Amino acid sequence: MKQDEILCIRNLSVQLSTASLFDALSLQLNRRDKLTITGPSGSGKSTLLRCILGFVPFAGEISVQGVAVNGRKIWGLRPQLAYVAQEPELGEGRVREILMRPFSFQANQHLRFCEEEASQLLERFNLSDSFLDQEITSLSGGEKQRIALIAALLLKRPILLLDEAASALDATTKLLIRDYLADQKDLAILSVSHDIHHFVFDNPIYRLADGSLKREQQ
Repeated sequence: MKQDEILCIRNLSVQLSTASLFDALSLQLNRRDKLTITGPSGSGKSTLLRCILGFVPFAGEISVQGVAVNGRKIWGLRPQLAYVAQEPELGEGRVREILMRPFSFQANQHLRFCEEEASQLLERFNLSDSFLDQEITSLSGGEKQRIALIAALLLKRPILLLDEAASALDATTKLLIRDYLADQKDLAILSVSHDIHHFVFDNPIYRLADGSLKREQQ
């Protein structure tokens, strides 16, 4: 493993009923990298993230912090990864309870929930701290996406995977959050979307199509 490498994918393929989804796909994510992958719906962007999380069987190699992703070790790697989906499953309860809940999990028991930090992130993402007392079921899709992102950031994991995580946000809020994430020097991000304007960082942009990744001109 190279010194700055935090996520490495080599010769990845996923077998579907009639064909392979990826054509020996390879990608390297270094510490502090913010990479964007675009591509049409059905090209495999979400499946790629689910492979990294260990949810989808694959051929090839995926390693996180130099440790191979496989069925036996994936639970030990989960504390290295945070994931935000397009339609996050946040459960029920008030926002404060939703944000506190992950800290009760065994993998996060060494961490402590900081309400002050949560309030600061709410403000940065154009939400007032009064949202802490709102029922999660009363929030819009864009508000839920922001709460899910805040929950992920509070866990301070070194790799953040974003799957269409800003699809319900307006352009101004997308830019606000993109700029905040770009400033997080100790965070590596892999963001996927069919929308080229979704969380575009200064690092290379890749396009996934026909099973292959190609670097886009910026």
